[in-house]
Amino acid sequence: MSTDSDHPSAQSAEHAVVEVNDLVFRYRRQTRAALAVNHLRVGAGERLFVYGPSGGGKSTLMSLLAGVLIAQQGTVLLLGTDWRSLGSSARDRRRGDHVGYLFQQFNLLSWLPVLDNVCLPCRFSARRAARAAARSGSVERDASSWLAALDLAPDLWRQPAGTLSVGEQQRVAAARALIGAPELVLADEPTSALDADRRDEFMARLLAACQEAGSALVFVSHDRSLEPLFDRSLALGARTDPNNIRPLSASQSAEAPSPAGTSS
Repeated sequence: MSTDSDHPSAQSAEHAVVEVNDLVFRYRRQTRAALAVNHLRVGAGERLFVYGPSGGGKSTLMSLLAGVLIAQQGTVLLLGTDWRSLGSSARDRRRGDHVGYLFQQFNLLSWLPVLDNVCLPCRFSARRAARAAARSGSVERDASSWLAALDLAPDLWRQPAGTLSVGEQQRVAAARALIGAPELVLADEPTSALDADRRDEFMARLLAACQEAGSALVFVSHDRSLEPLFDRSLALGARTDPNNIRPLSASQSAEAPSPAGTSS
């Protein structure tokens, strides 16, 4: 099992945005582990590609990194703090302050105008609101800046999000994840509904936006053609062999037994 210490690109612990050690997670009433990861570290501004079969634990990993799920064994640290050490309300506040989440189904409020959807994280996090205002002068101006960076036409910004196309809604969701420069952006299969041309355009804009924000990006996808865009890759699946992972600048490995009935 490889660890970051095996690779020259390893980052020191104080620079880790997220760090996972000896993690084992089981869903209730299941005896077999849904996910097991010996070690994983993602540094500031780093781009990690996560892939594996359906049921391999990809979405479970994302929920653990975001503190939505808590593992029965091991530690998951965000900026040095173990999610397990926090109560439910404190986890919600910390997630809002430091994590941007780009869902596969986007989870926009369909009746709310595009700009208001993008500004939502700043309504729940004073920290992100302050960062957005410092960057652009106000939260709404910063939301507009991210929408422009993601090439969403200004005439759509005041429309209800539900009236936009899938590709347009995807850009709104990305702007919402990025506003306020969270240290960690989690993207769960965001390109699955796009054709190749729109996927490539979106990826270029997403990666550039994360670089501008200084956010670490953990990106889940079945599409291995995207892997070369990232610094490292992590394979999830039943008894993954690290020697079979195509290296980028470095690679990670994890074991993730796939229980029946557990989706990724």
